[in-house]
Amino acid sequence: MTTQQLTAEVPGDLRMAKRLWPFLLASTVSLIPFTVFGMYLVPISEAAGGSVAEIGGLRGLGGLAALAVGVTLAPLMDRVPRELVAAGGLALLGVSAALGAVGNVFAVAAFCLLIGASTSILAPSIGAAAADRFRSPAAAGRAATLVSATTSAMAMLAAPVLAGPGLIWGWRGNLLAAAAIALILSVAFFVRGRGRTAPTTGKQRVSYLATYRELARIPGAVPLLAVAMLRTAAFMGYLAYLAAFYDDRFDLSPGWFALVWSLSGASFFLGNLLAGRYLATDRAWTERLLLIGVVVALVAVTAFYFSSSLPLTLALTAAMGAGHATVAACVTTLLVRRSGDLRGSALSVNAAGMSLGTFLGAALGGLGLGLGGYPGTALTFAALTLVAAGCALRVRR
Repeated sequence: MTTQQLTAEVPGDLRMAKRLWPFLLASTVSLIPFTVFGMYLVPISEAAGGSVAEIGGLRGLGGLAALAVGVTLAPLMDRVPRELVAAGGLALLGVSAALGAVGNVFAVAAFCLLIGASTSILAPSIGAAAADRFRSPAAAGRAATLVSATTSAMAMLAAPVLAGPGLIWGWRGNLLAAAAIALILSVAFFVRGRGRTAPTTGKQRVSYLATYRELARIPGAVPLLAVAMLRTAAFMGYLAYLAAFYDDRFDLSPGWFALVWSLSGASFFLGNLLAGRYLATDRAWTERLLLIGVVVALVAVTAFYFSSSLPLTLALTAAMGAGHATVAACVTTLLVRRSGDLRGSALSVNAAGMSLGTFLGAALGGLGLGLGGYPGTALTFAALTLVAAGCALRVRR
């Protein structure tokens, strides 16, 4: 199929957004509770009666829950209408946010645990549901990457958007508002999903364990999932120590560092948005663009920790965000194109792997920093990205 034909069968982003707005809204709401947790960690810790380190460490429960729930439910994702799965995830998200507003240490622990579980259900279900709205593989892949681009945009914009309402009703009000929106959306998704059928309805169903065997037979699925996990480990680990590096190397105050964070978020959002759009109109370059994105990330992370120039370091920060965003868009696009009716299961396993990568990256980055300073951190993240590059080479057309 030619580029012109692909362009013709993929609607513009604005038209797609109008059709997919419920899923885009759900992806936006899914990030609010943990954003509130990060923004108001100090007052939340005071309310819970623990230190910032103790209460902040509870966030790890969310990652463990996301990994466990994502892997456990992956084979079931395509056996229930997508909207009903999303409705369940939104309902759990709403209950979790309401629990977090209670504020004691047990409620905060439950909040972290259940938020991780809810997002591991919600993210793959809305991505797959968005892809199901379009018949052509190119348009389906673009729909899924549009959802992920919206999520990355919200990660960048959530803090300033929530700051205003937070001045009026505080962090508890923000959590309760998120709970109310999530529960309303849950009802709407439930109503939409009642009349729909599961993607695998009417087809021969394989057993729970056989679903994983079917996923493994998807061309390139195993190396793609490995790339996603490894690049997430490198990128999220890098972000975990980004503020400390800028403070140590350039004595950058928190106020100025907020601009650095915005630069990283903006480059990731634009990279994800533009790469996803390009891949929808040029399928021949998908695997090559995947490898290019990994190589850009590898060069950027290797040079980043040895840079002594602030402008160069900022440029490398932007390159890092754009490179990782391109890889993320390529992985999502290829999984959606190649997995067909199993795309919900594939995206669920992918989300679980990325949750594992998030915590592996922070742990390994800390180990590298402790043993070898920032050069040790650079070596750690470069090694993860290099292995990801090797896996990307195994993804064939």
